[in-house]
Amino acid sequence: MRTQADRLRHTIMFEVIGLLTCTPLASWILQRDLIKVGTMSMIISLTAMGCNYLFNIAFDHLLIKLGRRVNDRPPWLRAVHAVSFEASLLTITVPFVAWWLNLSLWAAFVTDIGFALFFLVYAYLYNWAYDVIFPMPADDPQPVIR
Repeated sequence: MRTQADRLRHTIMFEVIGLLTCTPLASWILQRDLIKVGTMSMIISLTAMGCNYLFNIAFDHLLIKLGRRVNDRPPWLRAVHAVSFEASLLTITVPFVAWWLNLSLWAAFVTDIGFALFFLVYAYLYNWAYDVIFPMPADDPQPVIR
């Protein structure tokens, strides 16, 4: 499994690159002020960082429990990882988006789906690239869950 420092680097890099890419695009699509969308995006980003950290630990533990090596992630498993993370994050962020942008829950859900679709593709590509650039340590013969 990854170290705590590596997980922190992974999470911070993911959010910073995502914010710099997504915020101007979302502001333009939503026709809202860049500062308002940027502030909302940062709040969602901080929420996502905490969720991402916990989700990735849980996902790695699940892989070990299922007898899979944590560094053996074929494309279908990467897709499951990305979709399940985004679905869990949506349940937290939709009410906030509705309140922040003064939208109905349905409009906030549609808006958040747009963010989720962007980050779904981004997460898949980012995690794949991250694993190539910062490979996981070799699996121990008998992984220990800490």
